[in-house]
Amino acid sequence: MSKQQQKWRDLVVGVDEKIPLENGRLVKGINFDNAATTPPFKSALRAIQDFAPWYSSVGRGKGYKSERSTEMIERARLDMLHFVGGKESEHEVVFTKNSTESINLLSHLVHQTTPKRYILASEMEHVSNDLPWRNYFEVEYIAVDADGQIRLEDLKAKLAALQGQVALVTITGASNVTGCINPIYEAAELTHQYGAKIHIDAAQLAPHEPIYMNRLNAAENPDFLSFTGHKLYAPFGTGVLIVGSSEFLKAGPLLQGGGTVQIATKSSMDWRNTPERFEGGTPNVMGIIALQAAIRTLQQMNMATIVDYEKQIIHYALDKLRSIDGITLFGASTDNRPRVSVFSFAMDGIHHQVLAHFLASEYGISVRAGFFCAYSYVQKLLQLSDERMEEIRKDSGIPAPGLVRISLSFYNTFAEVDQLADALRKISSNKEFYAEKYKDVPKGICGR
Repeated sequence: MSKQQQKWRDLVVGVDEKIPLENGRLVKGINFDNAATTPPFKSALRAIQDFAPWYSSVGRGKGYKSERSTEMIERARLDMLHFVGGKESEHEVVFTKNSTESINLLSHLVHQTTPKRYILASEMEHVSNDLPWRNYFEVEYIAVDADGQIRLEDLKAKLAALQGQVALVTITGASNVTGCINPIYEAAELTHQYGAKIHIDAAQLAPHEPIYMNRLNAAENPDFLSFTGHKLYAPFGTGVLIVGSSEFLKAGPLLQGGGTVQIATKSSMDWRNTPERFEGGTPNVMGIIALQAAIRTLQQMNMATIVDYEKQIIHYALDKLRSIDGITLFGASTDNRPRVSVFSFAMDGIHHQVLAHFLASEYGISVRAGFFCAYSYVQKLLQLSDERMEEIRKDSGIPAPGLVRISLSFYNTFAEVDQLADALRKISSNKEFYAEKYKDVPKGICGR
């Protein structure tokens, strides 16, 4: 392990903790489930501890601590905005609990401000960027190509066919299944040519790649962006939604109550300005401070350096798994296509849940197995018909299909990848034995 790698690992809580295996032996745990949630930065914990003595009510108190807490929140908004290249004069930062709440809020706001009927999402979306839109709109799905990216020609065709009726295009920045990065800036330019707006779900993209909301070509700028702290080394209940400063001046909040109104009588109310109007209740000051600290840590590490290292380790991992009999990888067809350090795979003859259980119980390797809340995309990757999916949904006795996901971070090492490869070779060479050993592992639908 290089000095830089050790330095990076020292930034993260829990990476060297020992965990028990099925046989009772203690080993250093390996976390390859970063796409679900990341461990916290030590800097995030320190920020909470350092700020705790100064914590107080935000926005309405007149004491020193209250004013300091309010100032810290406003400073954090600027840091979030700068992290994704936004502009103070053009954008507002709204704090939520997570990306799911951010997208539900955005759906609620867009519904209030447009008569347009359609949302264009992609076939590869996490359900959090699909289900909220169904409440108010008709959703049409943009096709995904064999490399796991949206097909821009299909986006163009749908925009043209629904000219003037598209309220929003909403796509993920990077897939939480295959890691493939979407051409978000090209999609934004195309969307704007047809008079529509675009939202980028950056939950999987932001931890791995720099984002630019203010590009030289303004037509390429996303209109809305969401991301979450629990995938950015600050798992303390804070998400972010970035909107245009003048976008929702007449829209009401999703959560109504304290903090959202200037005044409320028995017969009337006056909403506060954005962003406070959309942040009902007491804000999660500690979580916001933690996310601010985590973002500052990532910036100090240099996102370009993180990108370079993660490209090296993902290619190393893919090469290792390609050498193992019976493994099918799901993702870009070549290593030259843009991707974050996430990929999924299946092994012939072993159920994905059995495989995940084996890795955890015998090697201390944490992975994710199932559909990863991207049901339509995994269905497409596994070439499952709608009829077969209905059979699986209705009959809990059918062993559900699915994949195993590996999601790497800058703190993961090549040695950890070697341990993964050794474990997979072991199970590949003795599938019948392990299938029998773990026959009681639940094999039903596991979406998350």
